[in-house]
Amino acid sequence: MMQIGLLSVGSGAAAALLFASLTTASYLSIVLFYLAPLPLMIAGLGWSHWSALIGAFAGAAILAVLFGGMFFLGFIAVIGAPSWILTRLAMLGRPARDRDDTASFDTSVDWFPPGMLVVTAALLGAAVVLLAFPLIGLDAASFHNGMVEKLGQVLRIETGTPDGKPLSVPGVQNAQRMLEVLALILPPAGAIVATLINLINLWLAGRVVRLSSRLARPWPQLSAMSFPVWAPILLAVAIAATFAGGLPGTAAAVVSAPLMLAYALLGFAVLHEITRGRDSRPFILAGIYASVLVFGWPMLLMSVLGLAETGIGIRARVAAKPKSAPKR
Repeated sequence: MMQIGLLSVGSGAAAALLFASLTTASYLSIVLFYLAPLPLMIAGLGWSHWSALIGAFAGAAILAVLFGGMFFLGFIAVIGAPSWILTRLAMLGRPARDRDDTASFDTSVDWFPPGMLVVTAALLGAAVVLLAFPLIGLDAASFHNGMVEKLGQVLRIETGTPDGKPLSVPGVQNAQRMLEVLALILPPAGAIVATLINLINLWLAGRVVRLSSRLARPWPQLSAMSFPVWAPILLAVAIAATFAGGLPGTAAAVVSAPLMLAYALLGFAVLHEITRGRDSRPFILAGIYASVLVFGWPMLLMSVLGLAETGIGIRARVAAKPKSAPKR
């Protein structure tokens, strides 16, 4: 028990150190900040979700002593709570029913599905951004102006522009217009980044714990993951709500953006599955990944592929096609 307690506090201290590195305002600190959930997730997957929870509060307490109460709340909301929730869900399992659907159970386990973990990470990414809304503004005008003001403060620090002088950004003719655009893009983009941070760190933590032989659940077949039936309904409602405009429209965009990312990941899973066994598979996958990294917009096509899988079951249709006989 003492060992688990020390490990929990140690993971929280490591996560807090990575989180606090952002105060140095260096480019390396951004990478370290993105890795802040990793120690907590390793503790949660390898030992117990209680380790992640204790570590989250230990790390938050350390930050509160060093930097104040706002760091406590920020760490819990951005790092601690998502790390604990995702590791708790990842290790949830229940005895699987026999095939005859009787009340008896066999020795196998139904683990929490990876598709649900992806959707949960997307909703947590949206929640982190939505929790910050009251700190910026409670109506559309004040929220937008608050975003522009905060972005302007950051850019003034980066460019060394003193207060009272017009903001000047190298290579940008109209800095104010750029701030206006960034204020619209940043909330949904922030939800996407938060979702990616949680998913990448969860994957890395799973790999680390698996290598140490402490991962209790088997590694899931990610190419076979599926989403719950309510996920496309939620996405459709969120996209429709973006047309409401104002602060509700912005909030809806924050929810729909990470869900679209989740469906893009489902699209990649579909692509991996339907190209399995093909000689051209490495070229197809490399081309798709390269186009996404270079251009970005092909990610929308992957989202469409993920939505199509939900609607018509592409993987099942491809699997049902008869295999062509080998040529002699």
